[in-house]
Amino acid sequence: MKAVIYARYSSEQQTENSIEGQIRECKEYAERHNMKVVTAYIDRALSAKSDDRPEFQRMIRDSAKNNFDVVLVWKLDRFARNRLDSSTYRAILKRNNVNVVSIKENISDGPEGIILEALLEGMAEYYSAELSVKIKRGHKENALKCKANGAVPPFGYNVNAEHYYEIDSLTAPIALEIFTRYADGETAVEILDDLHKRNVFAGSRRKFKHRSALYTMLKNRKYIGEYKYGDTVIANGIPAIVPQEIFERVQERTEQSKHKPASKKADDEYILTTKLFCGQCGTMMVGTGGTSRTGKVYHYYKCGNAMYKHTCDKKAVTKDWVERLVVKLTQDNVLQDDVIERFADRVLELFDKENAVIPFLQKQLKDIDKRIDNVLNLIEEGAANDSLRKRLDDLETKKEQLEISISKESIEKPSLDKEGIIFWISRFKGGDVDNPAYRKSIIDTFPICGFSVR
Repeated sequence: MKAVIYARYSSEQQTENSIEGQIRECKEYAERHNMKVVTAYIDRALSAKSDDRPEFQRMIRDSAKNNFDVVLVWKLDRFARNRLDSSTYRAILKRNNVNVVSIKENISDGPEGIILEALLEGMAEYYSAELSVKIKRGHKENALKCKANGAVPPFGYNVNAEHYYEIDSLTAPIALEIFTRYADGETAVEILDDLHKRNVFAGSRRKFKHRSALYTMLKNRKYIGEYKYGDTVIANGIPAIVPQEIFERVQERTEQSKHKPASKKADDEYILTTKLFCGQCGTMMVGTGGTSRTGKVYHYYKCGNAMYKHTCDKKAVTKDWVERLVVKLTQDNVLQDDVIERFADRVLELFDKENAVIPFLQKQLKDIDKRIDNVLNLIEEGAANDSLRKRLDDLETKKEQLEISISKESIEKPSLDKEGIIFWISRFKGGDVDNPAYRKSIIDTFPICGFSVR
């Protein structure tokens, strides 16, 4: 008689070891009853309250191929915790001449077995419903104490043994770097590209794949210490990673990005986009233009609130005038010998800082190695299937990517000296403010400078 094993665990708090135990006991049962185990179907961190389980559904589909006669489960609640799902899928298996056997629950084939089976399924569903009520009550109590309620902590945080949030010394510097870079004018795409090149993960499994993930992070008020769960909100409930001032600058930028115009209008480029602010209300100035009756085209920067919400009476300023003014102010206040020397000192200070990414990547590599060992143990136990092989291939690929990233980050930094930095910055002194190319080079090179017009 040919058998397959279905194994499952419910949450991230359980480990691969629980799967190993289920498979081992199912294999021992099969050996005692002269069954040949042909494969195993494994769902990780998925509840049996739902039938939306990939390996479970694959097993149901495979039952129509007549490749096995029995599905072995550790207990019936591994198969389903919903009586409707249990009866529905067991009926499908029965039509395909496949029986479900619980190795830990001795259920006979007679009428009493039917009653016992129904009782066990009902108890599993009752337990699931009662557990849900208890969990909700427990989550409310945890929230009042600012404790984590099981969700994956935000990037930069860990949850300790008492379920309180604490700062992760490996990832918190990267989280602060992301906020600071965005607040200082870098785009989400630029930050994401850099994170991908450095192979920075958000947790051991989630990667910054899309801008939406980054924007979700940038809006998360936990980073300024605000705890929120449901309708429970507690200020300073968890340790903050991001200073309030940086967080507020980020929120302003994300709000403005909803209405942010293109940096180019027609054939003209608005080089102060995201860097010029209204002197009356503080809102970002946006590029716009118009055409006179004679056909002459005019270009302006206008307050975002004046343009979109009509809540500010700041008049538009001529594009050419304000761009020339900004460049001239940069020349007079930034491109001066004493300021350039301070810039050089600060660059060297930042350059000599310890690389905060390498320890984080090394921790990720250690986690990947552990997960590879777990999968190899399952394969050695005889649970090899296409899903496990694909999982192993994915983990090996991630390991290789991490090793490459660590190597790149570990490459010796190029040598920098103060004189070289001063020479490079000094190249921008004395340029022609009427030259559009020079104006653009100044604005692009010194993005930290923000300007407001009254």
